[in-house]
Amino acid sequence: MTEVLVVIGVGGMGETIARRQAPGKITVLADFNEAAIEALAERMTTDGFDVRTQKVDVSSRESLTALATLAASLGPITQVVHTAGLSPTQAPLEAILRVDLVGVALMLEIFAEVVAPGAGGVVISSSSGYLVPAFTPEQEQLIRSTAPEALVDLDFFSAETLGNPGVAYGVSKRANRVQVQNASAAWGERGARINSVSPGVISTAMGRQELESPSGAFMRAMVENSGTGRLGTPSDIADGVTFLLGQQASFITGIDLLIDGGSVAAVLTGRARP
Repeated sequence: MTEVLVVIGVGGMGETIARRQAPGKITVLADFNEAAIEALAERMTTDGFDVRTQKVDVSSRESLTALATLAASLGPITQVVHTAGLSPTQAPLEAILRVDLVGVALMLEIFAEVVAPGAGGVVISSSSGYLVPAFTPEQEQLIRSTAPEALVDLDFFSAETLGNPGVAYGVSKRANRVQVQNASAAWGERGARINSVSPGVISTAMGRQELESPSGAFMRAMVENSGTGRLGTPSDIADGVTFLLGQQASFITGIDLLIDGGSVAAVLTGRARP
């Protein structure tokens, strides 16, 4: 039976990852932007891939459940890649929390019920999660134990506490690492693995938009003072995702892989200052 790949979010990284993983599989492309998924599906179909599409709102349990049901009806789901997210320049604080925090929690829970034995999943998070203060042990436990839709009701995710979209984005991405670690047990019960990847400054449409934002100067300083001294590319991220989804990573689950060219190291060592 043909294996199924699910890619949620079809921006620059989503498209590159989809093309890398799609050969020999049925690929389900999902995004809130119907025009974007249909355009990519047309390009990939022309290039010989077997593609299906589904509009999805990752902040909705019903919408994600419908996506999981569709994918499972096509064959064994062996790979799930969640790239959907909103950046601080794209959306207000509340929307970022719904998509980047609640959306990840819902995906992890819902797909844990349908992935096939031996499957691998990857959540695309962000290196921003490494640049915000750590959660307390009590806060981490609340993230693990709170229902996805109720996460936004926790006081440390309130608009009053976070203050602005940039902080909400970083805190949501730090929470993704806790969420993935916690989900590894449920995925493991099905013989599947789940990990996350935290990209640095990547040359995508969203990344370029952030570089032109008020925080762009700091981002450029991070890149200029990093060990590699360059922007990342979607292919850099796809390389890491390919590893985590493959058999070479069969003993790796519940972790985050930081793929940032050394930009976080530049901050933590003081070479790039906020």
